[in-house]
Amino acid sequence: MGVKSLLQMARAALLVFLAAAAIAQSPTPASVPPAGAPAQPTQVSTGNNPPATSATDQPKPAAGGNDAVEPATTIKLTTNEVNVVFTVTDKHGKRIIDMKQNDFRVVDDNKPPEEIRSFHAETNLPLQVALLIDASNSVRDRFKFEQESAIEFLNQTVRHGYDQAFVVGFDATPEVTQDFTDDTEALAHGVRVLRPGGGTALYDALYYACRDKLLKAPKVTTVRRAVILLSDGEDNLSHVTREEAIEMAQRAEAIVYTISTNVSGTKGAGDKVLERIADATGGRAFFPFQIRDVANAFAEIQDELRSQYAVSYKPADFKSDGHYRTIEIVANNRKDLRVRARRGYYSPVQ
Repeated sequence: MGVKSLLQMARAALLVFLAAAAIAQSPTPASVPPAGAPAQPTQVSTGNNPPATSATDQPKPAAGGNDAVEPATTIKLTTNEVNVVFTVTDKHGKRIIDMKQNDFRVVDDNKPPEEIRSFHAETNLPLQVALLIDASNSVRDRFKFEQESAIEFLNQTVRHGYDQAFVVGFDATPEVTQDFTDDTEALAHGVRVLRPGGGTALYDALYYACRDKLLKAPKVTTVRRAVILLSDGEDNLSHVTREEAIEMAQRAEAIVYTISTNVSGTKGAGDKVLERIADATGGRAFFPFQIRDVANAFAEIQDELRSQYAVSYKPADFKSDGHYRTIEIVANNRKDLRVRARRGYYSPVQ
């Protein structure tokens, strides 16, 4: 065999080797979420507090490797102790802050608890606050004022070294513009970078904030988890339902306060949605039809977060079966008082 033939064979072998190496190094196509899965949120770095980007901060993939959000998430706990934060008001809405343990009766799944383990008038518990701001086209009219009112709320509420908050703007998808921090300047920047535009996936945003942020946040001691939801309540793009979003808020033990951005002067269908979400989680719905009342709503929420009660108890006939158990807290011999607490919880599954 001649030298020329040998060179041609060597050249052909080299080309085959290089082609095989290129194929081996090419990226694997990304998995595509199945139809019906909520779009994954964007996280935007702001200032000195960039959002976490570790695997623990991202939605877990469903079975099969697709990045789908599974509404039927079950949170496993190591104890059957139930903690409930609640608010007491009179018939005029004035908060009552001087009541004792014997002034209340707790009913868990239609039975009194086996044991009340603790009761406190909590005015100083650490806060974990999620601020969810509707940045869809439907809220454009007074968006700037609502941003400034939200910033003032964060400045007055978040205590350095003690509380934590994060900011999520949402239209078609949720966008984390500031992750958990106690830095109010970073939080303010996270609010100011939001720009209105697009559709509204309110339920997806609430679901994400509770499942992927609040439930995964460190909880070394008793904390109060609150979601402040600023929206007109009109949802037209979510993949999860309203009730699935509420369920996730209940699993996260988060109280949801809603502030309507409806400026029509009359309650619409979206306002009823906001009422339902707040009522189911022990929160409160605000309807500031006048623009100046938005700041008042934030001030009311701030005051309420500092004047609540916390009870811890062991339920009777408790089973770790994933069953939804109802909660009712009643003021003894005081029909004029209203107790606001979450309506129930899901028992852990062993």
